[in-house]
Amino acid sequence: MLILSLQNVSKDYLSDGQRIPALSNLSLDVKRGEFVALVGRSGCGKSTLLNLAGAMDFPTAGQVLVDGVSTSSLEDAGLTRLRREKVGFIFQSFQLLHTLTVFENVELPLLLAGKPNAREAARERLAWVELDDLGHRYPHQLSGGQMQRVAIARALIHSPSILLADEPTGNLDTTTGNVILELLRRLTRQQNTATIMATHSVEAAALADMVVQLRDGKIEGITRR
Repeated sequence: MLILSLQNVSKDYLSDGQRIPALSNLSLDVKRGEFVALVGRSGCGKSTLLNLAGAMDFPTAGQVLVDGVSTSSLEDAGLTRLRREKVGFIFQSFQLLHTLTVFENVELPLLLAGKPNAREAARERLAWVELDDLGHRYPHQLSGGQMQRVAIARALIHSPSILLADEPTGNLDTTTGNVILELLRRLTRQQNTATIMATHSVEAAALADMVVQLRDGKIEGITRR
């Protein structure tokens, strides 16, 4: 089932009055249950594509459809609901709140949304990433790999349709990074989530179902496995 569609998308930025193209007439479809890797040199458009897919930014031309809805057509309330219910974000730097426990970090999105049973859901998601016994610890008491797993649990707390990961293994050693990648691949299957990962790592990309090679804001090639 198609969950994300970028249709003839272009994205330009203005710098000192000059138009800087970031993406140019790009089209890409992603289905539920697919693990997609975006690869290419810095500045090729990977992060811009992730931002468009997560409705954190909007195309200059073309349209981005999330579960059949154009992100450009939504007002602020609709965008907030889409990001909260449809999209999960995983960052290279984890972005955990260090004054909160693991449980509190994971349940926070549900608490902010006024959802019930947040602690029970947090415990379940932490079990998915095999950290349910560390819920009362603080981030500074965890290893880098454990912090990234907490970040994954938090991203999955509302059962998103799309999981966006920006260099999720960039701050981890090779062995720990491989554990995180295998976890993402397994959860993509089990939760029927579309995972889109930006990475510089050839090894990380090799685990994806689809590798999208970007160059100068355009798709240079797509490899399916």
